[in-house]
Formats: sequence, structure tokens, C-alpha cells
Amino acid sequence: MANLQQIIPPAEKICTLEQAVERRQQWKTQGITCALTNGCFDILHRGHAEYLLGARGKADKLIVLLNADESVRRLKGPTRPVNNEYDRAYLLGCMSFVDMVVVFSQQRCTKEIEALAPDVYVKGADYTVEKLDPQERAALFSVNAAIEFLPFVPNHSTTETINRINQGKDSK
Repeated sequence: MANLQQIIPPAEKICTLEQAVERRQQWKTQGITCALTNGCFDILHRGHAEYLLGARGKADKLIVLLNADESVRRLKGPTRPVNNEYDRAYLLGCMSFVDMVVVFSQQRCTKEIEALAPDVYVKGADYTVEKLDPQERAALFSVNAAIEFLPFVPNHSTTETINRINQGKDSK
């Protein structure tokens, strides 16, 4: 039987920006590297899991910046998110390779990037350095973060999952 005392409860991984900055500083003084990514992570699926595992593989720790509900609505439309921000943060916290989750309410996470100063910033392969938001890109350059892009898992996206549900189809 696994030693449950070694498992960090998901709720303890959900932090305010201030708490995350404090923890990040502790890691930095210990020589622990940090990767950072961001997104909506509305309905977790295999594509998310592979992406986040890959992001964690770029550093010793992984911080996920999670779009707050209102931010998701602005990005994805009035029917999203399907799951509220706390539930999405909790599920991300259940993943052993996610070390911290910070919910952010703005459209962009420039302030969080500047405050957390990650060693590596990770995005999906649908982005390039040029396609990153100019303010976020400037923040990444200002903290000397490496920028990495990870491939997608084909046929695994939240939009495809929602479409399959709405059409009553089985997963592929």
C-alpha cells in the first residue's frame, strides 16, 4: 500500500500569487528549477496530462497558472468554463507532477510571469515565440526564461471532447 503521508493534498497546491512567490523563492535558494505554464484546463483529458507531464520534465517543479472563470468566459465564450476554477485547480493539484496552481483573473498572466520568474515557460505547439502575447513575451525575456513548445496529442482537446459529448459519440 502506498504511503499516503507522502502525497501532498491537492488543495495545498492551490496558492495565491503571494504564496507562490514565497515558495518559488525557497525553491530558487535551494537550486530547484521551475517550469511555468498557463491555460484554462476546463475538462481535463489525456492531452492535458501529457502536456503537463512534458512541461514538468523541463524543470524540477511545475507551476500552472489557471485562468479564472471570468477570464475563460472572455476567451472561450459564455458557455465556458464547464468546470469552475476551484474544481479545475483541484483536479490539476491531483496530478503528482503539478507542484503548484495559481488562479489568475486577468486576460494575460504578465504580472504572474514577472513575479514568479520561471526558469522555463512552456506552451503548446500551436504557439511560437512570435505568437505569444507581446506583453507576456516581454515579461519572459525580462526574467530570462527559456521558452519551450510541446506537441499536442492528436484528437485530444477540450473542444473536441465537448463536440463528441454534444454529438453523443464515443471517444476515439
